[in-house]
Amino acid sequence: MSLNQSMQQLKDRLKASDRMPVVFLGHGSPMNAIEDNSYSRSWKRLGETLPRPQAILVVSAHWMTEGTTLVDVSALPRTIHDFYGFPPQLFAQQYPAPGAPDMAREVKTLLASHHVQGDDTWGLDHGAWSVLTWLYPGHDVPVFQLSIDMRASFDHHVQIGRDLAELRDKGVLILGSGNVVHNLRAMRWGGSPYDWAVEFDNFFADRLTDRDLAAISDRKGMGELLRMAQPTVDHYLPALTIAGAASDKDKLIFMNESIDIASVSMRSFVFC
Repeated sequence: MSLNQSMQQLKDRLKASDRMPVVFLGHGSPMNAIEDNSYSRSWKRLGETLPRPQAILVVSAHWMTEGTTLVDVSALPRTIHDFYGFPPQLFAQQYPAPGAPDMAREVKTLLASHHVQGDDTWGLDHGAWSVLTWLYPGHDVPVFQLSIDMRASFDHHVQIGRDLAELRDKGVLILGSGNVVHNLRAMRWGGSPYDWAVEFDNFFADRLTDRDLAAISDRKGMGELLRMAQPTVDHYLPALTIAGAASDKDKLIFMNESIDIASVSMRSFVFC
């Protein structure tokens, strides 16, 4: 499906609902924050199509915690340049959006059973600001992040999404940022994607279409294919949370169905 078709489907669907959609974006290289390419253009179009949120909750692959989940309660989240080896123009980028401390405290309440704690030391990592730069370039929508607990099960991350879902009725856009396939050890420039990358990307898309969350959260069952597609799983976990926040009444729309540098899926999806 083309980007234009995806955006038209999304527009038509949003007309019938006051509920905020939930979005997962394959963010790929940090350079996408400053390059005019098919990915950045698709994010810009998406931002023009989505209803304006009261706040944005970002679940990013780049805020990893161990044995706990944290939510950013700061009033003005700092812009984090959590990468190296890139040009100065990228390090110069800032995303000075306000935080959402009141909404962050509400998230703590919603996720009380997960023992979520507040944090004012993180901010917005590049998993957040590299896409928000295109979605909401005015920096005028409050933004806050939720960490991913690397010790927790895949089911736990799906349940986090389910527990957050009621925020959709309060004007909050729940945005996941990662990559369905993310194996930087295997990346290569030029040439076709690896067979295992295509296989896992298609497996995930098919199971998500079927709403088979048990299959995409079955870490043992996915076995070696998952280990090839996600050696560290950090970029996979936000997709599970977004899948958990969706309902059976939502329509699923895919975007950017491609594999970059042979081993990174840029697949993105919207439930609305």
